[in-house]
Amino acid sequence: MDFELSDEQRAFQETARNFARDEWLPHAPGWDAREEFPEAALRATAALGFAGIYVGEEFGGSALTRLDAALIFEELSTACASTAAFLSIHNMAGWMIDRFGSREQRARFLPKLATMDHLASYCLTEPGSGSDAAALAARAVRDGDD
Repeated sequence: MDFELSDEQRAFQETARNFARDEWLPHAPGWDAREEFPEAALRATAALGFAGIYVGEEFGGSALTRLDAALIFEELSTACASTAAFLSIHNMAGWMIDRFGSREQRARFLPKLATMDHLASYCLTEPGSGSDAAALAARAVRDGDD
């Protein structure tokens, strides 16, 4: 088995490393101190193709692999772990729409997610389980039209 990175993967890695060092690292301590959500810094990743990593090219994504994403997120995390974590969740939401959404939903949502004109996330918590998805007890039940 070959464990060497391809030239393309090394390029993703280097691009993410340089971006993290130059664009995120100087500002990350201030983001945390001010409890700031750095929208502009996140949106700048879209120009690098990092906002639609798993999304197919048809809808503006980069169509990269999980390994490619791991290389990218690892480098971004060296500058700001929380911002990189949000970006990974944004990408996961885009992947779910691309994988499970109808063509209409994909066309409607994915281009704006890939450019970060729209941001995506999810919330996961409840008393007694925190963010442990396997321990969640809440459920949705139809009650008439609700």
